Amino acid sequence: MCAALIGGMDRLRQEYINAARKQGISLRCFNGGECGIETKLGSPDMLIMFTNMISHEARKKVVAVARGQNIPLHMLHSCGVSSLRNCLASGRS
Repeated sequence: MCAALIGGMDRLRQEYINAARKQGISLRCFNGGECGIETKLGSPDMLIMFTNMISHEARKKVVAVARGQNIPLHMLHSCGVSSLRNCLASGRS
């Protein structure tokens, strides 16, 4: 399974990736500030967005991609590693 994470803290990037790897998920991280983020996402099995760490414009683009490609989207306000772990665990069931 492949997931994309949008937002979060840059200093926790490797911890996000390691937490996902422990659950058997390949995780790609985007900080939300990239130009053309909608083209860089590809087609993951799940999108996770930390809403407190990205712009409103990036959020709109990610939501549009999720709806257009019928990809499950999980929006979380907290950007902690434990929030990501809980989301990944619930998203797989």
